[in-house]
Amino acid sequence: MNDVLEKPVLDACCGGKMFYFDKHDTRVLFQDIREIETTLCDGRSFVVEPDIIGDFTSMTYPDNTFRMVVFDPPHLKYSGSKKELSGWQMTKYGALLPGWKSILTKGFSECFRVLRPGGFLIFKWNETDIKVSEILKLTPEKPIFGHISGKRANTHWICFMKGE
Repeated sequence: MNDVLEKPVLDACCGGKMFYFDKHDTRVLFQDIREIETTLCDGRSFVVEPDIIGDFTSMTYPDNTFRMVVFDPPHLKYSGSKKELSGWQMTKYGALLPGWKSILTKGFSECFRVLRPGGFLIFKWNETDIKVSEILKLTPEKPIFGHISGKRANTHWICFMKGE
């Protein structure tokens, strides 16, 4: 565990590491609650292979450990359908289960807890089901800046900095 804590960046819920240039970047500690190797409906392989299996709402790292934390939690609301839960979108991106506000509030809190003072939290959110303005109410921390991207301009990249 000691060599793990020497990594400067934590991705608290890495999923398939889709936005990484190097999915095995040694500077990043990749964490996810799941481990998956599957084939999507279009025939593409999809893998979730974290360094650490862990829940972003209750992380075991000491306070003030990482210089940067990446937080890209699930953003699709689960309606209760078993078919939906096993569909390709939820396989790739995960699902927001009932109680998601509490889950995301705890996630923000944990991410800021393990972030060093002066460190950066990079938050990614897609507004498919829930507006980013509603999500930002789940943390008392204030973002520095953000950028909207994606085909439908509904993916938000937001940067926070933990106070000294």
